[in-house]
Amino acid sequence: MRIIDVREVAVPLHGDIGNSVVNFAEHTVSLVAVRTDVRRNGRPLTGIAFNSIGRHAQGGILRDRMIPRLLAADPDALLDPATGLLSPARVLDCAMRNEKPGGHGDRAAAAGAVELAVWDALAKHHDEPAHATIARAFGRRPLSTGVPVYAAGGYYHRDDSLDRLRDELTGYVDQGYPTVKIKIGGLPLPGDLARVEAAVEVMGGGDGVAVDANGRFDRDRALAYAAALSGLGLRWYEEAADPLDFALHRELTEAYPGAVATGENLFSVQDVRNLLAYGGVRPDRDIFQMDAGLSYGLTEYVRMIEAMESRGVDRAQAFPHGGHLINLHVAAGLGLGGCEAYPGVFEPFGGYSPDCRLSGGLVHPGQAPGFGLEAKPGLDGEIAGLLKELDG
Repeated sequence: MRIIDVREVAVPLHGDIGNSVVNFAEHTVSLVAVRTDVRRNGRPLTGIAFNSIGRHAQGGILRDRMIPRLLAADPDALLDPATGLLSPARVLDCAMRNEKPGGHGDRAAAAGAVELAVWDALAKHHDEPAHATIARAFGRRPLSTGVPVYAAGGYYHRDDSLDRLRDELTGYVDQGYPTVKIKIGGLPLPGDLARVEAAVEVMGGGDGVAVDANGRFDRDRALAYAAALSGLGLRWYEEAADPLDFALHRELTEAYPGAVATGENLFSVQDVRNLLAYGGVRPDRDIFQMDAGLSYGLTEYVRMIEAMESRGVDRAQAFPHGGHLINLHVAAGLGLGGCEAYPGVFEPFGGYSPDCRLSGGLVHPGQAPGFGLEAKPGLDGEIAGLLKELDG
């Protein structure tokens, strides 16, 4: 199996919604195709992936640096000697050639999209869903009973109201989601607290509600919200402040008795080690939300999980950010605590394909080969266009 071409296209997200920091109306995502010399059903086998949601497309980094490195490499240098198939770790190393350590920003997401596309290609080669390929690669058995899932919504809208929020969350309950996450930080504390209390009412208790500030708060506001929220018994309080302010994160865990969640904006294993060493993490309750699509792919993500476990944090505390099919397969393949879903937002990437079944608070991945992105309504057309470009 050899790489014969790699292409990227920036695909816009649909919708005019925001969290406390950004509006997503102008956001894009890098959709990547890695074409190989293997043929299936008369066509070249092609791995498809993207860099997750929330950090913009990385077309310049991919086209100017990473893709030329891959296409100029000795094809055999990208293969696993034991199998003759592409090695995601070797592809990642090649894409990162001549890159200095540190500076884990957009390049982490660019590399992640390519590396994950290789995993998709491997799963398609084995004619199995990606979670089966991932589990076998890391000596595990995939979660056969389904993956715990929560619905991520509660964004700020131009025509917002508590009634609109209640109707949205009721819709998630009706679809079978036992837990929801809503945004905070976009209003003064009394307005946000009213939103949280409305969500707790809809969900029948605080344990069915998580809140996310998206790194908006300074120290005083982070701690003020911690005091206001501490009596509600929430599922977790997420990313109150800058994700790299480990000293403030430690102070927050000392002040807030419930679970604190962070990690979606940590893009390297060293960042995670620093969080574990300096961030006051409590292994019995706190949540880790790193996202392979934003952090160099699955190779680096697994190192993050290993770093957690080395400090006594069970992988059941890992809930990847992203709300999409790729992270569903990652969670199922690695036996993680669960994943989020974006029902009805961040199309065409957010949410799952119709062959994924939600039952009893668990989501069951479909059985299509690879990540199954071609079965996702709306995304299927974008993928068809990218493949047509590859066909020339």
